[in-house]
Order: sequence, then C-alpha cells, then structure tokens
Amino acid sequence: MSDLSLTVTKTIPAPVEAVFNAWLDARMLAKFMAPGPDMTVPKAETDGREGGRFSIVMAAGDTEIPHAGTYLEVKPHHRIVFTWESPYSVDGSTVTLAFKPVDGGATEVELTHVKFATEESRDNHKGGWTAILEKLAETIG
Repeated sequence: MSDLSLTVTKTIPAPVEAVFNAWLDARMLAKFMAPGPDMTVPKAETDGREGGRFSIVMAAGDTEIPHAGTYLEVKPHHRIVFTWESPYSVDGSTVTLAFKPVDGGATEVELTHVKFATEESRDNHKGGWTAILEKLAETIG
C-alpha cells in the first residue's frame, strides 16, 4: 500500500450545478460510471449527503464489479469527497471531486484519487476515471 495518487481534469459543457448534481443522482451515475466501452451499470444507488453511502455495480459482459463508498464531504456545487471501495482498491482510498465554473457556462471537474496498492492499479484507475469523465461529458453536455 502506498501514497500513489492520480489527478484527472476535464471541462464538461454544462453548468456547475448540473455536473455536481449528476454525481449524486443514481440515474445519472448509471449512465456515466462505466469506464470501458462495453461496460454497463445495471445498478446504482446513492444517498448523496455527508455520511451517506453509494453503491454502483459496473458490468463487463456477465462479470459484475461492485463499487461502494461513503460520502465524507458534500459541499454543493464545489466539492465532493468519498471513499472508494472495490475489489481493486485498498483501505483508505478516497476520491475528491472539485467543481469550478469556467467560460461559456461549462464546468471544470478535477478528480483526485489517492491510495493505490501498485502503480499498475493507479494507472488502470487513471484510464477508468478519464473514460468516466468523457462519458459524463457526452451524457450531460
């Protein structure tokens, strides 16, 4: 276990309120939390408040990969921090989302994920989060 981390930034062509709210809406999570081109999200649940939990099942064919976490911080339209629990994560893994309005009514999302067991795991997650932010932009934009 180490202090490896990653940061991915993406400008989403939608207002900050819509982008922020998408991360706390189970229907929206089901549309964009699929990091692979052939992946789906057959189940997404969320209680989007500090101390609330979320559960997301990502599916690749017949293989289901459960993900869950607890919201540690929810600052409307500015910041969301949550734990990240999956078969590929380690204890203490967290994700921080920072939202910033930018020109043209768009939103810059900075996603920082900390604590990975290996560099390979970090790199795999970086690819996954990049794909998720791309899918969010397509879904909401």
